[in-house]
Amino acid sequence: MDGPHTAADVPGYPDALLPLLATDEQVVGFFAGVADLDAANPADHLLEDGIRLASGARLEQFARAASGDAYCFVGEGGEERPAVYVSLDGEAGPVAVGLPELVRLCLVAPWWRDAPGRTAAELRAVAAEYRQDMPDLDRRRDLAARALGIDPAGLPSEAAALARLVELSRGPIATACLVVGYEGEPLDPLFDAGPGQP
Repeated sequence: MDGPHTAADVPGYPDALLPLLATDEQVVGFFAGVADLDAANPADHLLEDGIRLASGARLEQFARAASGDAYCFVGEGGEERPAVYVSLDGEAGPVAVGLPELVRLCLVAPWWRDAPGRTAAELRAVAAEYRQDMPDLDRRRDLAARALGIDPAGLPSEAAALARLVELSRGPIATACLVVGYEGEPLDPLFDAGPGQP
């Protein structure tokens, strides 16, 4: 997970993932049902009025969580754009550079939203609880990955995916993806950018 990728330069990824996230039965079953990323009808939950990027660049919602939290692309372009997660709890931050990276994150750590502020041991407990509640998690992940043209054996580890989230919260991507609320104040970061986190 080193550096930004586009769908075109990540082996095994089709040029357009978003349509598959919205229409393929196995993919939708995993992403909407397990990873809480629903791309079928993103307009069902629109961003609150006044939520925008500090830079003035475009913030385009492309998916939502069941809570109403939003997945948004930053700037102009296609699926290669940075993706931010905007929580109704007043938190926001980059989660991937390009949709392929977000797809990998959701496949290997669908519980990633529970990661902020947790220790490595607590994260292992969260992952174990997820697997206990969903014993067929690996099978469902592999089916979704293959439906997207991805070899499950080539996915990153959970640790690498979470480390990438922290890396994104500290660098220039975080600055470019700074989300502000209707009063013009930055929303709280998803991840503490200090050393040793998560």
